[in-house]
Amino acid sequence: MTLEVGNLSAGYGRKMILKDLNIPVIKPGQLVGIIGPNAAGKSTLFKSLTGLVKLRSGAITLNGTDLAAQGRGQKARRVAYMPQTYSCNALLSVFESVLLALKQTSGWRVKADNLTRVETILRELGLSHLSSRGLSELSGGQSQMVAVARTMVRNPELVLLDEPTSALDLHHQLSIMTSVKKAVTSREIIAMVALHDLNLAAEFCDRLLLIRNGEILADGAPNVVLAMPEIKETYRVETSIEETRRGSLYVDAHLSA
Repeated sequence: MTLEVGNLSAGYGRKMILKDLNIPVIKPGQLVGIIGPNAAGKSTLFKSLTGLVKLRSGAITLNGTDLAAQGRGQKARRVAYMPQTYSCNALLSVFESVLLALKQTSGWRVKADNLTRVETILRELGLSHLSSRGLSELSGGQSQMVAVARTMVRNPELVLLDEPTSALDLHHQLSIMTSVKKAVTSREIIAMVALHDLNLAAEFCDRLLLIRNGEILADGAPNVVLAMPEIKETYRVETSIEETRRGSLYVDAHLSA
């Protein structure tokens, strides 16, 4: 199971956002972080992979097949996308909302294994205690975690998470990223996550892609990419890479004098 993107160009109307973008093979079990400033093309990349934005050119190969050539229904079964804003009927319980997400691509008759899959993903993400809670009763962090559960419950081949930690406190940021990392590894799926926080990217991602102006400037292991001069140029800050007592990478950044 692999993902590869070749010479991908996409945009809106006459405006080109992604320009001949190439992503070498991503293997299962890898969490790939997409980093870059606002309006760099991160969300457009995700929408291109899901078919929400039509490609101008290029190829997307998922497990040996051309994803761009498949219909919307086929893509929906293979690719799960969590956008920056994710709404769901607030009258539903957590369990019901995750079950609804599962049934959207598998027919509406509920089977025993459907219930088992919902229970399993809630347990893996540490949400079992919220199963019967109404969505309207959840905190922001809990709502984001449930959105992740709705995204991953279908056992997709490719998961795309667009800024899943935005506007969350530190506890919930770490909780979401820890749960996502664990699920990606245990299920051996391919996952890409757009992040603004470089320290979260350094802590949890196996590989980083730095995007600016619709082009990939760097691609590699976090310790390599985060130490490159392109990081300073892209974010217009001075940076240095440190190591914590736990052996984790830490990006120390400050504005240039």
